[in-house]
Amino acid sequence: MKILFLFILIFHISHVNADEIYNLIKIPNLEIYKLKNDNNIRYLSTKGNFKIGVNKNIACDKVNINNLNSKFPLIEKNLNRYNSNFLNKIKLKYVVLCENLFISEINTGGIPDNKNRTLILDINFNKKYFERMIHHEIFHMIQNTHNKYFDEDKFSSFNPTSFNYAECSTCSNRLNLDLYKKTNGFLTEYSKSIPSEDMAEIFSFLMTDKKTIKDKIDNDKVLSNKVNFIKLNLAKIDKNIL
Repeated sequence: MKILFLFILIFHISHVNADEIYNLIKIPNLEIYKLKNDNNIRYLSTKGNFKIGVNKNIACDKVNINNLNSKFPLIEKNLNRYNSNFLNKIKLKYVVLCENLFISEINTGGIPDNKNRTLILDINFNKKYFERMIHHEIFHMIQNTHNKYFDEDKFSSFNPTSFNYAECSTCSNRLNLDLYKKTNGFLTEYSKSIPSEDMAEIFSFLMTDKKTIKDKIDNDKVLSNKVNFIKLNLAKIDKNIL
């Protein structure tokens, strides 16, 4: 009888917590995956498909629990790079884990939402870029909360005057995420889409592959200036982040 009561109590608490989280982040069909973490991130998984947004333009599918269990250690390892104080500064508390994430019918690895302190991640995103993708999306949350430190006009001024970014990331065909052999100021083709994506790409490499960054900036003054700009301004938020 006591065991049954304990089970019911745990189920009730989890259900209440899930309802409370829905009221905070407005994403349906979620359940708690992991709550106790040193950096206070709350990991949530999808128990059903969902569509959100003004025009229901953001969609993601229910997770296969075995798939999630196999990929979660890698996700947690990367997010454990950030302490609770830093995450509080960039307004990140909830990580929603789902499969096949789309925004306006475009497949994407992650969607940051500072307003609701949430990051949605597609656990099926290309494994070659998966870890970089996590930090790429984290940078968008950094920039959104500390825009004064990451002025896009200042950042763009490091490029040759002959270069122009696209008008928006989704209206550009510059999508490839492979590292350039010869950088010429840009690490990937996607870096050439818009300034914020360029910064996010650099940050993703700084968090996952510092050696590559060091090797590339030795012979690339433009990229060196960009990297220094990002490092300098990240230090204003947290000097130990890199």
